[in-house]
Amino acid sequence: MTTDNTLNATSPAQERLPEIVRLLRELHPDAKCALDFENPLQLLVATILSAQCTDERVNKVTPVLFARFPTAQDLAEADREELEQIIHSTGFYRNKAKNVQEACRRIVSEYGGEVPSNMADLLSLTGVARKTANVVLGNCYGIADGIVVDTHVKRLSERLGLTAQTDPEKIERDLMALSPQPDWIDLSHLLIFHGRRVCDARKPRCAGCPISYLCPSAVLVL
Repeated sequence: MTTDNTLNATSPAQERLPEIVRLLRELHPDAKCALDFENPLQLLVATILSAQCTDERVNKVTPVLFARFPTAQDLAEADREELEQIIHSTGFYRNKAKNVQEACRRIVSEYGGEVPSNMADLLSLTGVARKTANVVLGNCYGIADGIVVDTHVKRLSERLGLTAQTDPEKIERDLMALSPQPDWIDLSHLLIFHGRRVCDARKPRCAGCPISYLCPSAVLVL
């Protein structure tokens, strides 16, 4: 893996980020959405369920859920207790069941049973904030309207010195300003995969990290 010797951890963020993205693409060529889905509705629901829960756990629940309730209409009309029982292991199941049903009711009543493909309409759905909307737009519709900021993206953006913010929406704005729009979808996938595989929350493996020379935080732990 070749590196750009003209850059280092003190270089401006807008100069470092393109190289960070290039190196992460080499390191994680399989970076993609880790939630299993076959259509926009499935990804929308899976993303709502993934709050405070691992993608692996959600992927164990959703096949049962969508076999029982395959459409927005089915979910909207589902027995709440049965829905809660199916998604129980994802945590916060009562609130998640409520959000899923209310979102699906609006999808049925306002959008003909189809998940909308624009930010404003997605944000009108119960339980959907920018993170969930960006996940659906990017992975289902190929629309880069923003950048997904989850716990990994937040942590790595701070460690890499790409933002001084702590609020996800402000972090998103900083990342959008630093990177070209065609990279927005990939950027979140790459940071998430790197966060899971290398830049661990408690024990980042800086010694073997190919972007450590571009990371202000790595200098402190190497």
